Amino acid sequence: MARDGAFPMTVTGSQRWLARLAYVAAFAAVLLLVIGGRSSLAVVVVGVLGILLTLAGVWWFLSHRGPVRWVSAVLVVASPIVVIVVYISQNLLWAVVLVVLLAATSVVAARAALIRARPPAGIPEKETQPPCRAYLIMNPRSGGGKVGKFRLDERAIALGAEVALLDGPEHVDVAELAARAVANEADLLGVAGGDGTQALVAGVAAEHDLPFLVVSAGTRNHFAMDLGLNREHPDADLEALSDGVEVRLDLGVIGGRTFVNNASFGAYAEVVQSPAYRDDKAGTTLQMLPDLLSGHQGPQLVVRIDGEVTIEGPKALLVSNNPYELGDPAGLGRRVRLDTGELGVVAVTVDSAAQAAGLIRGRQAGGLRTFVAREVVIESDAHEISVGIDGEAVMMPTPVRCTIRPGALRVRVPKDRPGVPGAKQPIDMSLLRHQALSLAHFARSGDGAARQ
Repeated sequence: MARDGAFPMTVTGSQRWLARLAYVAAFAAVLLLVIGGRSSLAVVVVGVLGILLTLAGVWWFLSHRGPVRWVSAVLVVASPIVVIVVYISQNLLWAVVLVVLLAATSVVAARAALIRARPPAGIPEKETQPPCRAYLIMNPRSGGGKVGKFRLDERAIALGAEVALLDGPEHVDVAELAARAVANEADLLGVAGGDGTQALVAGVAAEHDLPFLVVSAGTRNHFAMDLGLNREHPDADLEALSDGVEVRLDLGVIGGRTFVNNASFGAYAEVVQSPAYRDDKAGTTLQMLPDLLSGHQGPQLVVRIDGEVTIEGPKALLVSNNPYELGDPAGLGRRVRLDTGELGVVAVTVDSAAQAAGLIRGRQAGGLRTFVAREVVIESDAHEISVGIDGEAVMMPTPVRCTIRPGALRVRVPKDRPGVPGAKQPIDMSLLRHQALSLAHFARSGDGAARQ
């Protein structure tokens, strides 16, 4: 059943007071700006204009290219500096310092309140026997040559695994390569490469109910990040071959093809289609963002979520294997869990400059809708549409159907791994307001219910 993302209703005393502290500190910072400059109307005007120009500069920087973007960048940097200089010239340095401290206190308190409100991370682990015939596919070109840098092939062979290197110029069907390994009685499949290659081999492993090993040798390694693996030292992932545990995860499916992270449509997919995306994801996204904010030109999409919700003409759509954390419209952050049995859905329907500006703030924006679902069907007026599947550009016939296979993938991970740290993310104002306004007796009742 499709439903909009919702925040937990149970609020503890510490969450309530942290949320209130965030609001009080923010109000005090604004009040201090006005009071600090009360002796001169010009000082107050400079402070207000500085804030407005900074916000406008951020918007212009994100929504334009060329000279306008770089002039906007200068404006974003220069506006606060001018405000600070004016306040210092009026002997109001103390006000500037105090405002900065209050603003920092507000942000820290808000994040602490929201972190405490999130469900605990952690996927159940199971002790299993080490593999006897592990088969690993490694791409020496992934991640700027991490396979060679960390001697991953040599280390894997020393641990008893068979390694296939994708070092030739010709295209290799990695799914077929993995299927042949299964036919030769491999009892574990693994990949040292990008998320797109991970997804293809993970599909074969899930089909034969074999454990799958993730080696974070790609560029971004989002799947490895959500598994809590060591992305700085991919050789540590190989420890799972001898000293590991298993976790059962969900697997996304799109048009018969598996994905471990997400499938993107519309403007998102056009970003992925760009040849520069693989080498510079953040830079390419920033370069193409004006198209997203000003209006996507391309096939019109119609999205049907669990047969209950229909979204007409979204500018961009992201369907993920389990939902991303709050405030992550681009799917570049973390997922709290990978075993909820639900797809995450983010639809961008920007129809005005105000909605586009709100989109920068995260999930509470008017131009952004989030859902969780079991099935998403994307229809179009075009026979084929571009889709980004785990960062790989693909053309697919319409309609495109996305589903999820709960618990389909067995993943073997090292017992000793960094884990998933708390992710910094945009502040969910709706959840923060709910916490700040919660009454004490409701919070105590909620705590009791949570312990039962």
